Amino acid sequence: MEYSIQLYSCRDAMKENVEDTLSKIAKIGYTYVETAGFFGYTAVDFKALLDNYGLKVSGTHTSFQALDDESFDATVKFHKTIGTKNVIIPAFKYDESKEQLDDFIRFVNRVQPKLEAEGMKLAYHNHSGEFLPTAYGSLVHKEIEERTNIDFEIDTYWVYNANVDPIATLDRLKDRVHFIHIKDGFLGGEGKPLGKGTAPVAEVYSKAKELGIQMVVESETQMPDGITEAQICFNYLKSLEK
Repeated sequence: MEYSIQLYSCRDAMKENVEDTLSKIAKIGYTYVETAGFFGYTAVDFKALLDNYGLKVSGTHTSFQALDDESFDATVKFHKTIGTKNVIIPAFKYDESKEQLDDFIRFVNRVQPKLEAEGMKLAYHNHSGEFLPTAYGSLVHKEIEERTNIDFEIDTYWVYNANVDPIATLDRLKDRVHFIHIKDGFLGGEGKPLGKGTAPVAEVYSKAKELGIQMVVESETQMPDGITEAQICFNYLKSLEK
Protein backbone atom coordinates (compact mmCIF):
# COMPACT_ATOMS: atom_id res chain seq x y z
CA MET A 1 0.00 0.00 0.00
CA GLU A 2 1.10 3.53 -0.78
CA TYR A 3 -0.02 6.36 1.48
CA SER A 4 -0.18 10.11 1.19
CA ILE A 5 0.02 12.65 4.00
CA GLN A 6 -1.57 16.08 4.17
CA LEU A 7 1.40 18.28 4.95
CA TYR A 8 -0.70 20.42 7.28
CA SER A 9 -0.04 17.54 9.68
CA CYS A 10 3.59 18.74 9.79
CA ARG A 11 2.91 22.46 9.39
CA ASP A 12 5.38 23.66 12.03
CA ALA A 13 8.16 21.54 10.58
CA MET A 14 7.27 22.74 7.07
CA LYS A 15 7.54 26.36 8.20
CA GLU A 16 10.97 25.69 9.67
CA ASN A 17 12.50 23.59 6.89
CA VAL A 18 10.56 22.27 3.91
CA GLU A 19 13.31 20.07 2.53
CA ASP A 20 14.11 18.46 5.87
CA THR A 21 10.42 17.75 6.46
CA LEU A 22 9.94 16.14 3.05
CA SER A 23 13.05 14.06 3.64
CA LYS A 24 11.65 12.77 6.95
CA ILE A 25 8.21 12.09 5.45
CA ALA A 26 9.82 9.99 2.72
CA LYS A 27 12.00 8.17 5.24
CA ILE A 28 8.91 7.18 7.24
CA GLY A 29 7.54 5.53 4.10
CA TYR A 30 4.99 7.91 2.64
CA THR A 31 5.16 8.03 -1.15
CA TYR A 32 2.69 10.86 -1.74
CA VAL A 33 2.04 14.24 -0.16
CA GLU A 34 -0.99 16.50 -0.25
CA THR A 35 0.06 20.11 -0.06
CA ALA A 36 -1.30 22.98 2.01
CA GLY A 37 0.84 25.82 0.67
CA PHE A 38 4.34 25.94 -0.81
CA PHE A 39 6.22 28.19 1.65
CA GLY A 40 7.67 30.46 -1.02
CA TYR A 41 8.93 27.70 -3.31
CA THR A 42 8.38 27.98 -7.02
CA ALA A 43 6.70 25.05 -8.74
CA VAL A 44 9.97 24.04 -10.38
CA ASP A 45 11.92 24.10 -7.13
CA PHE A 46 9.21 22.28 -5.19
CA LYS A 47 9.05 19.56 -7.85
CA ALA A 48 12.83 19.17 -7.64
CA LEU A 49 12.56 18.57 -3.88
CA LEU A 50 9.84 16.00 -4.40
CA ASP A 51 11.87 14.19 -7.03
CA ASN A 52 14.92 14.20 -4.80
CA TYR A 53 13.04 12.26 -2.12
CA GLY A 54 10.92 10.08 -4.38
CA LEU A 55 7.66 11.81 -3.49
CA LYS A 56 4.64 12.57 -5.64
CA VAL A 57 1.72 14.94 -5.08
CA SER A 58 -1.66 13.27 -4.65
CA GLY A 59 -3.39 16.65 -4.70
CA THR A 60 -3.31 20.17 -3.35
CA HIS A 61 -5.53 22.07 -0.95
CA THR A 62 -6.11 25.23 -2.93
CA SER A 63 -8.52 28.05 -2.10
CA PHE A 64 -11.24 28.54 -4.67
CA GLN A 65 -10.08 32.16 -5.05
CA ALA A 66 -6.92 30.78 -6.71
CA LEU A 67 -9.20 29.51 -9.49
CA ASP A 68 -10.76 32.85 -10.34
CA ASP A 69 -10.26 34.32 -13.81
CA GLU A 70 -7.22 36.32 -12.80
CA SER A 71 -5.37 33.40 -11.18
CA PHE A 72 -6.67 30.40 -13.11
CA ASP A 73 -3.89 30.03 -15.69
CA ALA A 74 -1.09 30.40 -13.14
CA THR A 75 -2.74 27.89 -10.80
CA VAL A 76 -3.13 25.34 -13.57
CA LYS A 77 0.49 25.79 -14.67
CA PHE A 78 1.72 25.38 -11.08
CA HIS A 79 -0.19 22.12 -10.67
CA LYS A 80 1.03 20.70 -13.95
CA THR A 81 4.61 21.57 -13.03
CA ILE A 82 4.49 19.83 -9.66
CA GLY A 83 2.84 16.82 -11.27
CA THR A 84 -0.72 16.63 -10.01
CA LYS A 85 -4.10 16.95 -11.67
CA ASN A 86 -6.09 17.12 -8.41
CA VAL A 87 -7.21 20.50 -7.07
CA ILE A 88 -9.05 20.22 -3.75
CA ILE A 89 -10.98 23.13 -2.28
CA PRO A 90 -10.44 22.76 1.48
CA ALA A 91 -13.40 24.86 2.69
CA PHE A 92 -15.57 27.88 1.95
CA LYS A 93 -17.74 30.19 4.01
CA TYR A 94 -21.38 29.15 3.90
CA ASP A 95 -22.74 29.71 7.40
CA GLU A 96 -24.12 33.23 7.05
CA SER A 97 -26.56 32.94 4.16
CA LYS A 98 -27.90 30.75 1.38
CA GLU A 99 -26.40 33.23 -1.07
CA GLN A 100 -22.90 32.16 0.00
CA LEU A 101 -23.72 28.56 -0.83
CA ASP A 102 -25.40 29.48 -4.12
CA ASP A 103 -22.45 31.65 -5.15
CA PHE A 104 -20.02 28.82 -4.43
CA ILE A 105 -22.07 26.32 -6.42
CA ARG A 106 -22.22 28.70 -9.38
CA PHE A 107 -18.45 29.15 -9.13
CA VAL A 108 -17.83 25.38 -9.09
CA ASN A 109 -20.07 24.82 -12.09
CA ARG A 110 -18.20 27.49 -14.03
CA VAL A 111 -14.66 26.46 -13.07
CA GLN A 112 -14.92 22.66 -13.14
CA PRO A 113 -15.33 22.40 -16.94
CA LYS A 114 -12.36 24.72 -17.42
CA LEU A 115 -10.21 22.47 -15.25
CA GLU A 116 -11.43 19.35 -17.04
CA ALA A 117 -10.43 20.94 -20.34
CA GLU A 118 -6.90 21.15 -18.88
CA GLY A 119 -6.98 17.47 -17.86
CA MET A 120 -7.47 18.32 -14.20
CA LYS A 121 -10.01 17.37 -11.54
CA LEU A 122 -11.77 19.50 -8.93
CA ALA A 123 -12.74 18.10 -5.54
CA TYR A 124 -14.15 19.42 -2.28
CA HIS A 125 -12.94 18.57 1.24
CA ASN A 126 -15.52 18.60 4.02
CA HIS A 127 -15.57 19.38 7.69
CA SER A 128 -18.48 18.43 9.97
CA GLY A 129 -20.62 21.48 9.27
CA GLU A 130 -21.44 20.51 5.70
CA PHE A 131 -23.32 17.48 7.06
CA LEU A 132 -25.30 19.47 9.64
CA PRO A 133 -28.25 21.80 8.98
CA THR A 134 -27.31 25.45 8.60
CA ALA A 135 -29.22 28.25 10.28
CA TYR A 136 -31.00 28.84 6.96
CA GLY A 137 -32.02 25.17 6.71
CA SER A 138 -29.64 23.74 4.10
CA LEU A 139 -27.48 20.63 4.23
CA VAL A 140 -24.44 22.02 2.44
CA HIS A 141 -22.87 18.73 1.37
CA LYS A 142 -26.18 17.45 0.03
CA GLU A 143 -26.64 20.59 -2.04
CA ILE A 144 -23.12 20.38 -3.45
CA GLU A 145 -23.72 16.71 -4.29
CA GLU A 146 -26.98 17.42 -6.08
CA ARG A 147 -26.18 20.72 -7.79
CA THR A 148 -22.63 20.08 -9.03
CA ASN A 149 -20.53 17.29 -10.53
CA ILE A 150 -17.55 18.01 -8.29
CA ASP A 151 -15.61 15.12 -6.79
CA PHE A 152 -15.15 14.78 -3.03
CA GLU A 153 -12.26 14.24 -0.69
CA ILE A 154 -14.20 12.81 2.22
CA ASP A 155 -12.64 13.67 5.55
CA THR A 156 -13.86 10.59 7.37
CA TYR A 157 -13.23 11.94 10.87
CA TRP A 158 -15.27 15.09 10.30
CA VAL A 159 -18.12 13.00 8.88
CA TYR A 160 -17.98 10.82 12.01
CA ASN A 161 -17.90 13.94 14.17
CA ALA A 162 -21.18 15.05 12.54
CA ASN A 163 -22.74 11.75 13.71
CA VAL A 164 -22.91 10.52 10.12
CA ASP A 165 -21.58 7.10 9.11
CA PRO A 166 -18.38 7.59 7.07
CA ILE A 167 -18.55 4.04 5.69
CA ALA A 168 -22.06 4.57 4.32
CA THR A 169 -20.95 7.96 2.98
CA LEU A 170 -18.08 6.37 1.04
CA ASP A 171 -20.41 3.71 -0.35
CA ARG A 172 -22.96 6.33 -1.39
CA LEU A 173 -20.47 8.66 -3.07
CA LYS A 174 -17.90 6.12 -4.21
CA ASP A 175 -17.98 7.14 -7.88
CA ARG A 176 -17.06 10.71 -6.90
CA VAL A 177 -14.46 9.90 -4.21
CA HIS A 178 -10.90 9.23 -5.36
CA PHE A 179 -9.11 10.05 -2.10
CA ILE A 180 -10.04 10.41 1.56
CA HIS A 181 -8.59 11.89 4.69
CA ILE A 182 -8.14 8.94 6.99
CA LYS A 183 -8.18 10.48 10.41
CA ASP A 184 -8.97 9.77 14.06
CA GLY A 185 -10.30 11.61 17.07
CA PHE A 186 -13.13 11.87 19.56
CA LEU A 187 -16.62 13.24 19.11
CA GLY A 188 -16.61 16.96 19.80
CA GLY A 189 -13.79 17.86 17.43
CA GLU A 190 -10.75 16.60 19.34
CA GLY A 191 -8.38 15.09 16.80
CA LYS A 192 -5.93 12.29 17.59
CA PRO A 193 -3.31 10.29 15.70
CA LEU A 194 -4.59 7.16 13.97
CA GLY A 195 -5.50 4.45 16.45
CA LYS A 196 -5.76 6.87 19.38
CA GLY A 197 -9.38 8.02 19.05
CA THR A 198 -12.86 6.57 18.65
CA ALA A 199 -13.45 7.12 14.93
CA PRO A 200 -13.93 3.89 12.92
CA VAL A 201 -10.49 4.09 11.31
CA ALA A 202 -10.02 0.36 10.70
CA GLU A 203 -13.44 0.13 9.02
CA VAL A 204 -12.68 3.22 6.92
CA TYR A 205 -9.38 1.64 5.91
CA SER A 206 -11.09 -1.56 4.78
CA LYS A 207 -13.73 0.32 2.80
CA ALA A 208 -11.18 2.57 1.11
CA LYS A 209 -9.10 -0.47 0.19
CA GLU A 210 -12.19 -2.25 -1.15
CA LEU A 211 -13.16 0.74 -3.30
CA GLY A 212 -9.63 1.52 -4.45
CA ILE A 213 -9.63 4.98 -2.88
CA GLN A 214 -6.29 6.62 -2.09
CA MET A 215 -5.78 7.27 1.62
CA VAL A 216 -4.36 10.58 2.77
CA VAL A 217 -3.32 10.78 6.42
CA GLU A 218 -4.25 13.93 8.26
CA SER A 219 -3.39 14.23 11.93
CA GLU A 220 -3.44 17.77 13.22
CA THR A 221 -2.42 17.86 16.88
CA GLN A 222 1.39 17.87 16.38
CA MET A 223 1.88 16.18 19.75
CA PRO A 224 4.71 15.98 20.47
CA ASP A 225 5.41 17.17 16.91
CA GLY A 226 4.12 16.62 13.38
CA ILE A 227 6.84 14.20 12.26
CA THR A 228 6.36 11.94 15.29
CA GLU A 229 2.63 11.99 14.72
CA ALA A 230 3.13 11.15 11.03
CA GLN A 231 5.21 8.13 12.12
CA ILE A 232 2.54 6.97 14.59
CA CYS A 233 -0.10 7.16 11.87
CA PHE A 234 2.04 5.31 9.33
CA ASN A 235 2.79 2.56 11.83
CA TYR A 236 -0.92 2.16 12.52
CA LEU A 237 -1.74 1.86 8.82
CA LYS A 238 0.96 -0.76 8.38
CA SER A 239 -0.55 -2.70 11.28
CA LEU A 240 -3.88 -2.78 9.42
CA GLU A 241 -2.19 -4.36 6.41
CA LYS A 242 -1.39 -7.51 8.39
